[in-house]
Amino acid sequence: MAFVIVEKVTRRYDAGVFALQGVSLEIERAEWVAIMGPSGSGKTTLLNLLGGLDLPDEGSVIVDGQDLTRCSRPELIRYRRDKVGLVFQQFHLIPYLTAVENVMLAQYIHSLADEAEAEEALRRVGLGDRLRHLPSELSGGEKQRVCIARALINEPSLLLADEPTGNLDEENERIVMDLFQRMNDAGQTVVMVTHDLTIGAQAHRQIQLEHGRLAGFHLTPSQEDEDVDEVLEYLFLVREGHQIPPEVCARGAMLSRTSLLEQMVRKNLVAFDNGRPGFTPEGGRRAELLIRRHRLAEKLFSETFQMDEAKVEEEACYFEHILSPDVTDSICAFLGHPHECPHGHAIPSGPCCREASKLA
Repeated sequence: MAFVIVEKVTRRYDAGVFALQGVSLEIERAEWVAIMGPSGSGKTTLLNLLGGLDLPDEGSVIVDGQDLTRCSRPELIRYRRDKVGLVFQQFHLIPYLTAVENVMLAQYIHSLADEAEAEEALRRVGLGDRLRHLPSELSGGEKQRVCIARALINEPSLLLADEPTGNLDEENERIVMDLFQRMNDAGQTVVMVTHDLTIGAQAHRQIQLEHGRLAGFHLTPSQEDEDVDEVLEYLFLVREGHQIPPEVCARGAMLSRTSLLEQMVRKNLVAFDNGRPGFTPEGGRRAELLIRRHRLAEKLFSETFQMDEAKVEEEACYFEHILSPDVTDSICAFLGHPHECPHGHAIPSGPCCREASKLA
């Protein structure tokens, strides 16, 4: 079951004005979705329904198996308290409380306030030197980061953001978006309302609303390529047959159970054999190149640069998507055309390895 299921939802206001009409959509766990559309298209209404701040007149909204349309008011309060983090464009900070006190207030509503935890949450968003400042003493970007720390302090599984960069300059926008990226990388489901095409392009998928109706949805081009790579890498590891730790290729494993796999079949990257996905020749070559880049990067960072193991994996995951064939071959030659990565897994050979073998 998808993490979020919106089924034929309609929300109408006074005088018969429809904010949403018959909207149906699904959002996977750990997915980052941008809800886009012109003013008045129903974006904020949809976000309010997902947050349990409003209820539809028709249809159902199910989050993590809980049908919000059947919940009592106390149950909705517990839902928001336990599962949802909210980030608004207007910040909604208490003006006479310091940054750390605003975060502690969110803790208090959930369970017990812990000043040390609140301070650490603010340090994680880069506000370690602004703990005792009032909202009036903070910039717009700093206020938004307090809001993010407040939204995350109770580790919600669903993060809802309504135009979170609307009042920010370019530098603070970049900082805030980097924070959202880190949160999503850590496994949180992010649903963000925005009208900014640049911001929307950073999500995994865009959902377009027009006049209260679903006008379409699509993966952003760069994210679609990256998601396809994640699935190919996961399928390669499965084919190798060794144990895959939960933190390795977690996104690829999740995406391999979605409709993305059907798209990969249509693109001639994957084919099914006895109900199990396998590679086409084209998909196998692309997967091999990914694994080769990843494992060569691991070898370089681990043995040449002697980086910490956790950092090695993080950087290797980044470099597997951007290294050109020429640079990959140069790294391979520099390392002496290694056969195994630091974990003892085979590194697929490349043209440079075959040339070196002939010369030897």
